Amino acid sequence: MDKKVLLISIDGMRPDGLQQCGNPYVAELERTCAYTYAGSSMNPSVTFPCHFSMTHSVTPQRHGILTNTYVPQVRPVKGIFEKVSDVGGVSAMFYGWEPLRDIALPGALKLATYVNAYMQESGDTVLTDECETVLSTHKPDFAFLYMVETDEKGGHDNGWMSEAYLKRISIAIDNVKRMIDRFGDEYRVIIMADHGGHDRAHGTEMPEDMTIPFFFYGPEFTPGEIIDRKLSLLDIAPTIAKLLGIPCEHEWEGESLI
Repeated sequence: MDKKVLLISIDGMRPDGLQQCGNPYVAELERTCAYTYAGSSMNPSVTFPCHFSMTHSVTPQRHGILTNTYVPQVRPVKGIFEKVSDVGGVSAMFYGWEPLRDIALPGALKLATYVNAYMQESGDTVLTDECETVLSTHKPDFAFLYMVETDEKGGHDNGWMSEAYLKRISIAIDNVKRMIDRFGDEYRVIIMADHGGHDRAHGTEMPEDMTIPFFFYGPEFTPGEIIDRKLSLLDIAPTIAKLLGIPCEHEWEGESLI
């Protein structure tokens, strides 16, 4: 691998929720990252289809997963975990929603940790603890940290843009800060959401559901730059592959940011 990459997905994080969560580190992300508050999710704006598109760079209509229940692809497309494995690299995943395990084929992950979010005061923080330990000791080439409590304990339980939702975003951003402070010299870091939300739901084509933020941290990206091209979930896997120095899958539909 040319470099190492850490991808952080904060489930259900709306751009205005990030801007209004009150965490001072948001301003630091704007100063040190290339970023946009106008990125695009997928239709349907649902967690599993969105993450499958994020890691496989094809739309839900192409990979065939339209709900939070995994179904095998009729015409399989390799995702970023499989591409890393193909070249002998090591991937790790840390996730707080059990069905997400199926975004990687069996054998593609060398390291994985699942924490049930509802069994912890902050499962996202527990997962970040584990991610920090694994990155320190095992140095995986690609690591994926998924934080779910913004969506489950914030949006669905209390409503998008509620005080509880904004608090969960702030906790997630504290975890982001910890990872960048610890590993920002060694890992390129991408921070993003899969979808937004409205009321206590998501999954529609409403702007509140479809508009998401993206932040890119590392020397390949211009600090403080507001990205003026339209970014979507499809562009994440190609960008990670470019950073890692590995080939994209020929059927991927997105474009690398670099």
